[in-house]
Amino acid sequence: AGEIDVAFVSLPVEARNVETEVLSHDQLVAIASPRHPLARQKVVSAFALSGEKLILGERGGNTRRLIDEFFAEAGLKPTVAMELSRQAAIKNMVAADMGVGIVPLSTAREDVERGRLVRWWIEGARINWELGLARLSGGYTSPVCQTFLKLCRDYFAAEASVESAKSTREKKATSKAGAIQRGAGKRRGK
Repeated sequence: AGEIDVAFVSLPVEARNVETEVLSHDQLVAIASPRHPLARQKVVSAFALSGEKLILGERGGNTRRLIDEFFAEAGLKPTVAMELSRQAAIKNMVAADMGVGIVPLSTAREDVERGRLVRWWIEGARINWELGLARLSGGYTSPVCQTFLKLCRDYFAAEASVESAKSTREKKATSKAGAIQRGAGKRRGK
């Protein structure tokens, strides 16, 4: 309605006369309490997740839509114990060992590094989440708004390079640990 100049949104946005721009990509991961019986695992299957009490975002948002589509494509009906509107609330409930969550990796990274949560890659999943900007198509963009847009682009471009390096290190460490475990199992005759 022209009441705001620009908004941060979860993509995609399907609205006429609204143009969007991707700022950030992220992968969805499963999170659990360090006290969870599977806490030492690095990867979890869709089947295993569907049997957990899941704590997810509310229906209607893009992140929840991606999660629901993932389970539907796998032919699974997950057990949703809670639907919450904030990522922080999801992480708090998961840390309290009330269930397992599925959130963007960047949302959970700090809690995982501090040992408050554990993170699992979701086996075979390529569930990507995108954050972007939305504004009216063809609308007037004030100099202040143009400066804000440039600051957003610059900030998220810098963040993307840092996140990419962290994610690559994590995946290499997980892959290396898995190879070491498989090699140890072969030596023991398993």
